[in-house]
Amino acid sequence: MSRGAVGGAAGAKGKKKGVTFTIDCGKPVEDKIMDIASLEKFLQERIKVGGKARALGDAVVITREKSKITVTSDSNFFKRYLKYLTKKYLKKHNVKDWLREIASNKDHSIYELRYFNIAENEGEEED
Repeated sequence: MSRGAVGGAAGAKGKKKGVTFTIDCGKPVEDKIMDIASLEKFLQERIKVGGKARALGDAVVITREKSKITVTSDSNFFKRYLKYLTKKYLKKHNVKDWLREIASNKDHSIYELRYFNIAENEGEEED
């Protein structure tokens, strides 16, 4: 019985931390390959809260600043889910062949869309 009381007391004290993820689309937006507003709209339509899409409410907040999109969530929100949705957007708009999403900081809360490094191999042309 004392186990339940200890768990309840600890649960009442601790606050649930929200998570914040940022997607930096600086270079593709500068080159006009993609529109940041369409990515924001795509995320608002596709993110599911409680198993339902388009029901963000107060649980998930999506904000846009110039070439960055910030997703803030009070509930469970996984970075893998955000990465999945971003890849889905890139594929839908036919830019997945040129862009990739990489984590640009140590704790993987900031993602950056970068171009693939395509090195031209001149030696392959010689037969």
